[in-house]
Amino acid sequence: MRFPKSYLRGGTSKPGRQVGAAPAPSRLTAPPRNKNRFVIAIGLFFCVYAAIGGRLVQWGAAQTDNSFSIAAGDRIMASRPDLVDRNGEILATDIRTASLFAEPRRIVDADEASELLLTVLPDFDPKWLYRRLASKAGFVWLRRELTPGQQQAILDLGIPGIGFRTEQRRFYPGGSTAGFVTGHVNVDNQGIAGMEKYIDDQGYMALQDTGLAINTELEPVKLSIDLRVQHIVRDELAAAMKRYKAIAAGGVVLDVETGEVVAMTSLPDYDPNDPAQALDKDRMNRMSAGLYEMGSTFKTFTTAMALDSEKMNLNSTFDASRPIRMGGFTINDFHGKRRVLTLPEVFIYSSNIGSAKEAEAVGIAGHQEFLTRLGLLTRMQTELPEVAHPTQPKEWKLLNSVTISFGHGVSTTPLQTAVAAAALVNGGKLIPPTFLPRTKEEADAVATRVVSEKTSDDMRYLFRLNVADQRGSGNRAEVKGYQVGGKTGTAEKVINGRYVGNKRFNAFLSAFPMDKPRYVVLVVVDEPKPEEGQHYATAGMNAAPTVGAIIRRCAALLKVRPKFDPEGKALLVSY
Repeated sequence: MRFPKSYLRGGTSKPGRQVGAAPAPSRLTAPPRNKNRFVIAIGLFFCVYAAIGGRLVQWGAAQTDNSFSIAAGDRIMASRPDLVDRNGEILATDIRTASLFAEPRRIVDADEASELLLTVLPDFDPKWLYRRLASKAGFVWLRRELTPGQQQAILDLGIPGIGFRTEQRRFYPGGSTAGFVTGHVNVDNQGIAGMEKYIDDQGYMALQDTGLAINTELEPVKLSIDLRVQHIVRDELAAAMKRYKAIAAGGVVLDVETGEVVAMTSLPDYDPNDPAQALDKDRMNRMSAGLYEMGSTFKTFTTAMALDSEKMNLNSTFDASRPIRMGGFTINDFHGKRRVLTLPEVFIYSSNIGSAKEAEAVGIAGHQEFLTRLGLLTRMQTELPEVAHPTQPKEWKLLNSVTISFGHGVSTTPLQTAVAAAALVNGGKLIPPTFLPRTKEEADAVATRVVSEKTSDDMRYLFRLNVADQRGSGNRAEVKGYQVGGKTGTAEKVINGRYVGNKRFNAFLSAFPMDKPRYVVLVVVDEPKPEEGQHYATAGMNAAPTVGAIIRRCAALLKVRPKFDPEGKALLVSY
């Protein structure tokens, strides 16, 4: 409705106005307002903002823990300390890599996006990929740890809603060379095996969870491993497996003065850059996580027990002319001499009969106590998580003690066997093994005396005699100038609860140089076959020469100088 202009002006009428006309209003009266609509609008605004405020209060009061998602996001960017060998060579380090993710809510056409991604990553399951891209989620991982080429190819596709996140990836330059020692990490860069897991358990995981390990330069963790010696051990074991057609092999080099593990490996091994290989049941760490009856290498401990008991000495004799019959079993020698043997002859001829009589003389309780003292019946304490618990009879009877004396009836790990042997040649002190650097002073602080120095001297003599004497079972391990000593072990394997005669687990337990031992070297060969032209596949034919090859190559690297003085000069023992 339009009003005349006169109604829009205030004031009185103009002069000359006619008499009788209606007087003009003094001011304009405003049109009536719809108060009900105004109240409704105000009410609606109030309701909307009240709802928003209520939701904000509700969300603020809710006790939600976002720390996990934050920590999970931070963890993939967390730095891990490098692992280096004793000489500073890198065993494990971090590299940056890209991972592919999607934000499905931003993807315009999930079908088209999945088809494009399949052109770069054809190993994707098309149905799985489409479901991920068509979901209602705000964020989904598609592929972790892409190569730079794959990342660039996906960037060139220009798909909205597809992005990358930079992560830390663990890289092992040596591949499988030291895989069982370093262990490996999972896709979130968390240690799940070997020394990687040990580092996490020592407090690194807490640094990850608190975000203190993000983009942080952490001090490298030095291991006791010598990468050069590690390579030699692995190389010689691989050659032995091929030469003797064995199904597996393992080896360890141990410093007898400090307990440091200088090298340790087991074949078949795995590449920690491809952790899925570790799931193969044949790729296990046989040296610390495998349990075996160690066969005649256990005669080393039986003889040491006999000497340390002072009931016998190097002049003692044992009648090995006839087999021993006990509990329905017959105990015989592999190549019996059928005569009285001296204690050194029992050792070098590896007589089961003589070893059984040594154990009988000491007694059941003394036998069990001695092996426990050497750490052969309890779980070994070291940094590596993969350590098996030895097995023994629930009740020791005379027959158990007799069979254990020559290596049947007790299962232990090869690494424990090497550690116990080190105590017999280093002067009589048991030193827990370590995969971290340790000084001699630190080792002395944790060492425990388990045999006398005289017993240790006698065992060094017997070790050397078994290699230097052509009658000894370990003569094929001889390396001129390094005075190698040791003991062979050939054990029939137990399959389905029964001993199988044609399947053997062979070992050679050695030390060098025997005038002043520095290193124990143990090699095991699983199910070897006779070498071409040979009739036997005993430990003296395969494990012993493999030890000799390892010592020949690594002795100089370990700074052990050869001596070409008259043989045995420093090992003469009066008996």
